[in-house]
Amino acid sequence: MVLNDQMRGYQTVLRSVYLQKKEKKTRKHRKNGYMRLSRNGMESKQIWRWAIGGVGRSMSTNNIHLIIHRKKKLDHSQKTPMGGGGGVRGILLDSSAILSSDTLHTGADYLLRKLRYSNIPTGYCMRWILRRRSLLEKLAHEYSLERFVYNPSCMDDTVNAVSLAWKNNGATILHVVSNDNEGLVPKSLNSDWINVVVNVDGDGTSKNLSGIVIEKLEELPLTICELNRKCSEDNVVVGYIMKPSREEDFAKRGAFPLNPTENGLIFLPLTFDLPMLYQLKKVDIVIHKATDEISSIERSNSCDHSGNIIYTTRMLELQRYIGELPDCCVIDPFDNIFPVVDRLKVQEILLGLANLKTESRHKIRGAYFLQVDNFEDVQFEQRLHEAKLSLPSIVKPQVACGVAEAHSMAIVFKAVDFLGLSVPLPAVVQEYVDHSSTLFKMYVLGEKVFYAVKNSTPNADILKNSSEKNGSKPLLFDSLKSLPIDGSKMKEQPDLDIELVTGAATYLRRVLDLTIFGFDVVIQEGTRDHVIVDVNYLPSFKEVPNEIVIPAFWDAIRMKYRLRKGVRV
Repeated sequence: MVLNDQMRGYQTVLRSVYLQKKEKKTRKHRKNGYMRLSRNGMESKQIWRWAIGGVGRSMSTNNIHLIIHRKKKLDHSQKTPMGGGGGVRGILLDSSAILSSDTLHTGADYLLRKLRYSNIPTGYCMRWILRRRSLLEKLAHEYSLERFVYNPSCMDDTVNAVSLAWKNNGATILHVVSNDNEGLVPKSLNSDWINVVVNVDGDGTSKNLSGIVIEKLEELPLTICELNRKCSEDNVVVGYIMKPSREEDFAKRGAFPLNPTENGLIFLPLTFDLPMLYQLKKVDIVIHKATDEISSIERSNSCDHSGNIIYTTRMLELQRYIGELPDCCVIDPFDNIFPVVDRLKVQEILLGLANLKTESRHKIRGAYFLQVDNFEDVQFEQRLHEAKLSLPSIVKPQVACGVAEAHSMAIVFKAVDFLGLSVPLPAVVQEYVDHSSTLFKMYVLGEKVFYAVKNSTPNADILKNSSEKNGSKPLLFDSLKSLPIDGSKMKEQPDLDIELVTGAATYLRRVLDLTIFGFDVVIQEGTRDHVIVDVNYLPSFKEVPNEIVIPAFWDAIRMKYRLRKGVRV
């Protein structure tokens, strides 16, 4: 496809995006579509009709991906990529470094999990007579390790085999060995190889072995980061910490490589098994999911809402050490997280959308809401009316995340059923919007905005008919597990107003002062109001393909760091 200058330029203004409605096939697939909205253009999985500079074009998946590919090539030809050459491009683990008898050394499982998705080839070295071969082969299968055979009479054979397998051209190979098996450590290796000696027996000695000595296997990622950082003065180290399941989800998608990304980011897993302050001094940026480490949330009448979150001891330790390092760039500051933990605070922030200036015929707003401390309030129904709330309404705990009951919700059909409702108090009663069972999940990464389209809950009339079979009792559900989804044939999907949602993204980015966040939008039938029903911090953005969203994730982090350092972008 020939690209004209107007399409190719990053300064091009995206004026409108809308679906090619002529093809029924397009309608059928669009519900699972995604799209990026930004000054840089757009991508899509399906066929979209879009207009740039007033020129409408229909584009398929392959064409759009081709545009992305060519654009990247153009960019890279005009500047020297960050990251630098060399660095660690392979890790060879001697069996003595990870195994003791028939068990793993302490920290071996942690290390193997980090190396699995590090984007650095990793293998293990064993002898033919090794009795633990079956265990090593099991580990190799689980952690995607390559196998090399150690030849004690000719280590050059192993070196050559590894270099050939990993196509090593001047980059560093780390040979990780234990200090209790000196016979396996050659005194002289290829100049591109570095011995890393692990003090597995804890005696504090290295038996005069040459190379880098570490006390724990958990230190190896830090060693790799320090070596890779030296490849270019533009490289920066990003320390990250979040719950294991979330970390693995990001890592599987290639978000946390140990070798430099194209824009010079090196990702280091932070662990409480090593001195935290020492690790923080080695990183430039800390990215966290602090809401994974909330132990409780206390209500307070104080204006200082951040004091209401009670973090775990580990997260408090991290905060304290970060406070001792004023040059450390945090994505995002802990105080900035609080509004997205409090649904009432989010609703109050969304009221500011009324001042958003757009040329759209429609408006974007938050859902109508009412904060509730007691469902037995005699004036409760009057308060619902004053808040423009009708039934059914959805009831959510005021605490949005971080604690177990944050996702216990209910859809209530009769006012009398608020009495004794099991949703934790305080709660927020929120307008239930008829929205054609369509939810737009918006993802904001720095200045870039993406969205995915998902099936959602049915309209109110369908819910009412369904609830009548159960005596119109409240519909209780966990929003993370059992959200009632409309399984019927999807109606024609409403068109998303690009100007409205990008304006809202800009507003929320400014008010929340967050780098990476998401919000959910539904389009009200009839009025076409775009209603924001949820806002969250550091979402998974799993609906957007990795090749699109992961580079945007890296760019958002790098831009935040540059702004923090006062560097022009």
